[in-house]
Amino acid sequence: MKGHVNTDIGEILIDNEVLAQYAGASAVECFGVVGMASINMKDGIVKLLKRDNLSHGVNVTIEDNKITIDLHIIVSYGVSISAVADNLISNVKYNVEEFSGIEVKKINIFVEGVRVID
Repeated sequence: MKGHVNTDIGEILIDNEVLAQYAGASAVECFGVVGMASINMKDGIVKLLKRDNLSHGVNVTIEDNKITIDLHIIVSYGVSISAVADNLISNVKYNVEEFSGIEVKKINIFVEGVRVID
């Protein structure tokens, strides 16, 4: 299902992939987030995604025109995961709601790995 916004002159439909790309771009801007993670289900291997594939580490579902976002991330070594998660949830929720005009009901964070940053 797509997100929709009703206006005076018609309806705007927003594809889940667009929301996923926006959420992924917002997530990688947050302190402590190295990037989005892609998981190879067959091998259980976690891979750091390049900037053009950010939406692959994001799953967006829409129910009753409310968005739920799952973010699979890789964090920097030495950061507080709870602080990173709180900041991430706050920033992504704000950015996606401002961008789409649709309420974000829930954001789930899945920390898939840790990387040492030089």
